[in-house]
Amino acid sequence: MKVIERQYLVPFVLVTSLFALWGLANNMTDTLLAAFRRIMQMSDTQTSFIQMAFYGAYFCLALPAALFIRKHSYKSGVILGLCMYATGAILFLPAAWVESYAFYLVAIYIMAAGCSVLETTANPYIMSMGSADTATRRLNIAQSFNPIGSIMGILISKYFILQDISLYSVSGTYAFVGAVLLVIVIVMLFARMPEGKDAAGHSALSATFRRLFLNKHYAWGVVAQFFYVGAQICVWSFTIRLVMHELGHVEAEAATLYLLSIIGFCASRFVYTWLMKYVAPASLLFIGAVLSALSTLCVVFCSGWTCVVALILVSVFMSLMFPTIYGIALGALTQQETADGTEMSLGDVKIGASGLIMAILGGALVTPVQGLVSDWAGINMSYLVPFSCFLVVMFYALSCKKA
Repeated sequence: MKVIERQYLVPFVLVTSLFALWGLANNMTDTLLAAFRRIMQMSDTQTSFIQMAFYGAYFCLALPAALFIRKHSYKSGVILGLCMYATGAILFLPAAWVESYAFYLVAIYIMAAGCSVLETTANPYIMSMGSADTATRRLNIAQSFNPIGSIMGILISKYFILQDISLYSVSGTYAFVGAVLLVIVIVMLFARMPEGKDAAGHSALSATFRRLFLNKHYAWGVVAQFFYVGAQICVWSFTIRLVMHELGHVEAEAATLYLLSIIGFCASRFVYTWLMKYVAPASLLFIGAVLSALSTLCVVFCSGWTCVVALILVSVFMSLMFPTIYGIALGALTQQETADGTEMSLGDVKIGASGLIMAILGGALVTPVQGLVSDWAGINMSYLVPFSCFLVVMFYALSCKKA
């Protein structure tokens, strides 16, 4: 059975290109923690507010985005998300003019709100483009382009922000990204895309929520996604700080090793996608969680290059987690029957997709915990926080394997 059918090829390519865009925003934002720590002389706890603003927006906008695309269409969601993303990026300029950290947090929030709308739209859109049997593999292929955007984000940060750290280097770079996004909006407005509307109509939200959370694979998938995203953002947010601590590098040099982590993340996701032809997704998720947890323990208790290599390996091993948890959880909904014996509606699945995006709140809530541990016990010990998160993912994968 084909993963991508001919009639969906062009829409698949266009929507997949969007996955790189929020990868770009995610990883440019990760480097802001190191930049603002130097510019404004902040603690790790204070700089973690950047991630609270970014991933808090994901939580707040995911459900409204799902309701929007439920009423309109996937394409409408894409356009809305791109416009909000561009607006937030361009607002970095006035934030620099007034030299206000709070203004930067507002700009980051609006930008991330756009990313939330894009993710809420694009993930189920990709899964809908073909057979449900190949939906998880199709999503893994699309998600493989997310770290390509991440690599671009790190390179942009390394050469345009971290080489000459100032408010204007930060703001000018983001404003340029915003201008590029406006061009992409124009392209998407004229692109021919399947609408993805739910012709069956919509049930009450309360009934939808009840059906969603009675499905244990979905409900626990939201929990696992919360802790996975928390772990990922913890690992990446403090990578530059850890490399500087262990190897004595400055920010721009440390960003090179951060880039290696993302390259490993990107490459291994393609490998995982290939392995899914032969190994069940839940089994691969379990293996990845175990290896990620072990590598994170090595970061905690080792030093020097051993610690840094282990940190890079965490990215390699965890790369399949987001799309695989998403695919297993949302796939459980597409196979679920409602009380009257019919399949859940497309509108229900869209709301379910928003729950898995709302789980990205883990990046907002878990990262400050790591910041507090880092300020109190040291940067290495703080990696016990993502280690604990990987254990949650491991138990979710194990429960799916047994089902």
